Amino acid sequence: MTLVTRFTAVAVAAVALAAAVAARAHRHHARRADPARPAQAAREEHRVRDLDIAFFEARAARDPYGAADAARLSALLLARGRATGSPADLSRAEAVARRSLDLRGARNDAARLVLVNALMGRHAFLEARREAERLVAQDPAELGRRALLGEILLELGDHDAAGAEFRRTLGVRGNPTVAARVSRWYDVTGRTALAHHWMLRARDAALALHAVPVEQVAWFHWRVADLALRHGHLGEAADALAAGLAVAPDDHRLHAALARLHLARGRAREAAAEGERALATALDPATLAIVSDAYALQGNAAEAARYAAALEAMAFADSLPPHRAWSLFLLDHGRRVPEVLARARADLRQRHDVHAWDVYAWALFRAGRAAEADAAMAKALAAGTEDAQLAYHAGVIAEAVGDTERASAWLLHALEWNDRWDPFQPADARARLGRIGRARQAGDA
Repeated sequence: MTLVTRFTAVAVAAVALAAAVAARAHRHHARRADPARPAQAAREEHRVRDLDIAFFEARAARDPYGAADAARLSALLLARGRATGSPADLSRAEAVARRSLDLRGARNDAARLVLVNALMGRHAFLEARREAERLVAQDPAELGRRALLGEILLELGDHDAAGAEFRRTLGVRGNPTVAARVSRWYDVTGRTALAHHWMLRARDAALALHAVPVEQVAWFHWRVADLALRHGHLGEAADALAAGLAVAPDDHRLHAALARLHLARGRAREAAAEGERALATALDPATLAIVSDAYALQGNAAEAARYAAALEAMAFADSLPPHRAWSLFLLDHGRRVPEVLARARADLRQRHDVHAWDVYAWALFRAGRAAEADAAMAKALAAGTEDAQLAYHAGVIAEAVGDTERASAWLLHALEWNDRWDPFQPADARARLGRIGRARQAGDA
């Protein structure tokens, strides 16, 4: 059964929405079209990759015992799946990588690397850790593998072990993937300036390399923008997105991030248009959330509800693992709270990272279980991550359990770290601070 068929079974309305989004984005693109843009280069890379996939599929059909061909095919499927957001390609990449390893388990690191990345994509972090540890054991001096293992350990919430792996990589120069993973380690552990420094190093290292695929160059620009957006540096985010779109003008990740930027700047109409352009390429639930919020800010409740319904349908499709952004959107809008809570609890069986605990805490709070939420939130905050949304959740939950002093401190942190992390929550944080302040004044009087 294809992804579209599975999705249609979940929600016919979401498929109709996809068609409407594509038509609307096409009209928007036609108004802005610039023939000088280098979109053709990216399309040519994609065409060549599709031809390579077809070539290796044919070879695999003729010789089902070719481990090397299967490894190459799995890598191509993984690359396409990442670029397009296709769960079908990611699932096939994992299956083909496993077949390659079944054919030849030794000296088949290429297939094992694909397997590790595919397992991470579907949040199977425990198995991904075991496979990554095998890769490190086979070549302990290869620091890219240690950085990969470090990222998995971060997802599992083992910050000490992750730090040990990342500290071994700090002397690496010119490896953009390692630098990007080091940046994330610093970000999760609350060292924002270092995270920013290493992310710029990662981007610059990628730009210095020859023959880097366009979509990978775009990914590094997107990562710089994402980090800037999460920490409230909107000008830097705009510059990074402009640079990325100059290279890959049709990249859906960049357009989704640009929609987030417009939303942060209060430009709801532009946010909806950019989000729809991204959705025309990849029907991503996180982007559906952005567009739903953009329509809500415009006062268009019907369109906001339609996008929210599509997100809900996709978020509970069997082919997609739980994701922080989707889960929090559903919780914030009071949708499927018991189911999101159940999935958040199940996710904690696989990993204990900052954001898994945050989603679980917020789901408990939305379910009316504030005391349990407070205990879970303490685990989310343990790494010292400087994230405005985490701080806001911590403040709201602390207020719910009656600790107004702690609530005020976390709400102030949220506004200091990024006062535009969400279209609605910063205003709520200010309102809560005002209410707490007035209550204190009344008590003093």
